[in-house]
Amino acid sequence: MNAGVKATSRAVYGKAEGSYLALVRRFPLRPLRSDVDLDAAVEVIDELIDRPRLAAPERDYLDVLSDLVEAYEETAVPMRAVADAELLRFLIEQRGVTQAAAAAGAGIPESTVSEVLAGKRRLNRGQITRLAGYFRVSPGAFLAGT
Repeated sequence: MNAGVKATSRAVYGKAEGSYLALVRRFPLRPLRSDVDLDAAVEVIDELIDRPRLAAPERDYLDVLSDLVEAYEETAVPMRAVADAELLRFLIEQRGVTQAAAAAGAGIPESTVSEVLAGKRRLNRGQITRLAGYFRVSPGAFLAGT
C-alpha cells in the first residue's frame, strides 16, 4: 500500500460500512480483560449467530470477536482437553436433541456427526464453526482437544 493511501472501512465494505461501525461502537474490538468483557462479547456473538444472514462486515467482526473471546478463554478459563466425540456427545445430551437434529441444526450431514461420535472422524474448521453456532459455544471449545 502506498504511504499516501489510507485504508478505511469504507474502502473495504463500501455501503455496508455502517453495520460494521455500529458493531464496533457497541463493542470495540480490543483484548478482553475481565469476565464482564467476556460476557458482553458473548452477548454480541450470540446476537450475530442468531441472525439468519450476516453481511461481510458482520462476518468479519464476528470472526475477530470470536478470536478475542478464544484468546481470553485460553488464559482465564482453563479447560480440560476433550476429544471431538466427547464434547459433541456432551453438547447433544445437554441440549436434549438427537444426532439428526444436531446435524440439521448445524447444517452438516448426519453421517458426519455419527462418524465423529464413533471416533472415526475429526471435525474440520467449517463443521466446528457450524456446531459452535448451533450449540452456542466458542469454536475454541472444539479446538481444546487438538
